[in-house]
Amino acid sequence: MPITRRQFLKRAAAISVAGGGATCAYAWRIEPHWVQIVRRDLPIVNLPNAFAGRTLVQISDLHIGNTVDERYITSAIEKVSAINADIIAITGDFMTYVDDRQIEAVQRVLGHLRPARLAAIGIMGNHDYSQSFQRIDVADRLCARLHDLGINVLRNSMIDVQGLQIAGIDDFWSPRFAPRMVMPGVRKDRAAIVLCHNPDAADLPVWSGYRGWMLCGHTHGGQCKPPFINPPIIPVKNRRYTSGEIDLFDGRKLYINRGLGYLHRVRFNARPEITVFTLKPADERQLAPQTFKSA
Repeated sequence: MPITRRQFLKRAAAISVAGGGATCAYAWRIEPHWVQIVRRDLPIVNLPNAFAGRTLVQISDLHIGNTVDERYITSAIEKVSAINADIIAITGDFMTYVDDRQIEAVQRVLGHLRPARLAAIGIMGNHDYSQSFQRIDVADRLCARLHDLGINVLRNSMIDVQGLQIAGIDDFWSPRFAPRMVMPGVRKDRAAIVLCHNPDAADLPVWSGYRGWMLCGHTHGGQCKPPFINPPIIPVKNRRYTSGEIDLFDGRKLYINRGLGYLHRVRFNARPEITVFTLKPADERQLAPQTFKSA
């Protein structure tokens, strides 16, 4: 017996409600803790031969604190440890600060992180400076705990890891953002990587002609991303800066990690991410600024 138009509309409405409920349940209960391990090459100009094939693991935006489930974030850190990386880079927002209990939680969670073969490096994110993003004393106390764990926090400074320069820029929204303190010292004839939490900093004229990769976080990939379009809400001015590889067309490239934690427990089409880079030599021409001819 054929159904009436009214019956059809009722059934369609019921299916829509059920589908919407399932999507909400997925975005709340499943995807926020469904970690994706992204594996990709990271070609670097002037990379020492000894580094070819070595691994650099990037994680970002742990947001350890009252909102992120500690068992989940500890499990994610254990996944990082299992990779046995040569270098670990943590690109900011270790915590969502309310009081110093979050600093203690960072030390507790990252106590599960297996030391990297060569170096474990971190930079500060905006939430590491408290809810106002302005408290240097909070970031200083966090850095002291990270140092106790063997994590070298770069605050507008650089280290040399067996011939690979790694520069770390303090957070863009913090009182300590000062790339001009470090970038002029990055030698252009040697391999280099820059760590910078907020990718909007890439648009400022402060990079001293640097050509190479900038590893960033901050965006969480938008957390909720409709298929085929950019996320509607993203905490950056330049809306190109969502996630993954982005060419700046001047010899620099961004890689924006989607992060592990969250400010609100919801993700859709933007799974939490651990990025495993395999370092490889790059041809200078791969980073050459691109030119465009007018039509």
